[in-house]
Amino acid sequence: MIDKVFKEKADQSTDFRFDKKVVDVFDDMVVRSVPYYLEIQRMMVELANTFAKPNTNLYDLGCSTGTTMISMSKELDKSVGFVGIDESPQMLESCRNNLDANGVEQVVKLNSFDLNKGVEIENSSVVILCLTLQFVRPLYRAKLIQSIYDQMNPGGAIILVEKVIGEGSDFNRKFIDYYYDYKRRNDYNDMEIAQKREALENILIPFKLSENIHMLEEAGFKDCETFFKWYNFTGLIAIK
Repeated sequence: MIDKVFKEKADQSTDFRFDKKVVDVFDDMVVRSVPYYLEIQRMMVELANTFAKPNTNLYDLGCSTGTTMISMSKELDKSVGFVGIDESPQMLESCRNNLDANGVEQVVKLNSFDLNKGVEIENSSVVILCLTLQFVRPLYRAKLIQSIYDQMNPGGAIILVEKVIGEGSDFNRKFIDYYYDYKRRNDYNDMEIAQKREALENILIPFKLSENIHMLEEAGFKDCETFFKWYNFTGLIAIK
């Protein structure tokens, strides 16, 4: 379905929610809102395939409609179990339907959980947070990353894709302007852009790229590398 969530003028701004209205159009929304989203997915498959060990688990934290796990299922060893976690029950329902429709052969467990409260990880060689950490309250982010590190298998990889803010205010403003131009090229009008920005203002709180790297390194991760960068979007990988 085509994303028209913010097409009509709202009487008042409300916080963005991953409810059924958003879930129904999420796949269209993310492709039109995240630069090179499908290429990022392809890159994550390559990276995960390098580090996912047979008979271990891959965790997709903020699994949404299951796109990442579906992509992974085509390349990863069938003994690698998938664990998808999302706070939205509607997302998990859509995820399960999509996994079944695409014939995913790996064992998949789906759990509803609020990542602000942490996460339990077992026998994991890969943990993915694709556009997820930015929705965790800043107060709890470092604690979540530390918890992931502590529970992961040695040699495992964390893959982090985030919207970020610029290191300096001048370029940050320019990058935001370029991003809005990108959304216009994908047929979002100025009212849609403005209303979504207002809805996300208190929900999506990005860090600087340097702050995300520092957080990973402080938790104990090493060899932190940027594998993707487009203005105010970035992809990071780090190893335990």
